[in-house]
Amino acid sequence: MAIHKIMSWNFTSTSLVDHHEADTAPPPLPVPASTPMASSTYPPKTVNKPTRLVFGMGIGRCAVVVTGLGLVWFILWKMRETGESSDEDTMVHELVDEEFENGACPRKFSYRELAWATNNFGQEEKLEEGGFGGVYKGIIPDLKSPVAVKRISRGSKQGPKEYASEVKTISRLRHCNLVQLISWCHERKFLLVYKFMPNGSLDSHLFKEQSLLTWEARYKIAQGLASGLFYLHQEWEQCVLHRDIKSSNVMLDANFSAKLEDFGLARLVDHGQDPQTTALA
Repeated sequence: MAIHKIMSWNFTSTSLVDHHEADTAPPPLPVPASTPMASSTYPPKTVNKPTRLVFGMGIGRCAVVVTGLGLVWFILWKMRETGESSDEDTMVHELVDEEFENGACPRKFSYRELAWATNNFGQEEKLEEGGFGGVYKGIIPDLKSPVAVKRISRGSKQGPKEYASEVKTISRLRHCNLVQLISWCHERKFLLVYKFMPNGSLDSHLFKEQSLLTWEARYKIAQGLASGLFYLHQEWEQCVLHRDIKSSNVMLDANFSAKLEDFGLARLVDHGQDPQTTALA
């Protein structure tokens, strides 16, 4: 076996670049002395483009999240504005709309019409505030007299069933000692429109000292209320059990005649049958 050892090495070659072009070519750019591996990595790699890319992607994701949250907020706000859940809409439609819109019934107003009539349910138009909500005085141009608009609060005990019961029951009753239902609406709120009673409710005279009732006026009110109850219990086609008779539900017109209102808890029973309403109303 032979062992070879190289003692020196030398290599020469002819340049392939034209001397004229080499003379006119611009000198190479100076390489910073502080840059490691400058001869093999110059120009240095920049980190600006990846940083901008990541930053741009972050902004894009934030925009998507903000847009999504905005859309969810808008949907919830819209649902709150309408004031009704889908279940309540379905229930009220089944209990009221299908029956009423095919027969003779009180006129149905839109929410916009009633809001305009009551100055957008302004405080200056509020007549009273009860457990069910507020009552507002309103002016509707095509009606000859003012109206009272009862706006049932969602937090009250009167829900879709009570609203539908009142609309269906009182709209079919005709008696001088019962309030007259003029209109109804459930687009955004449960709204009932009655004929306006100038002297308010009976309790405002008995307990709030609005005015002192004479014995003659008291007897007239009691007699009118008894007449209305006799009609409900005996003279109508069914027996109507009001179940919520109290002074705040007795309204007084300009002549202090009694008008019974609020049939939200009323029940219809055939004459001669057991009412079966032992539960506390």
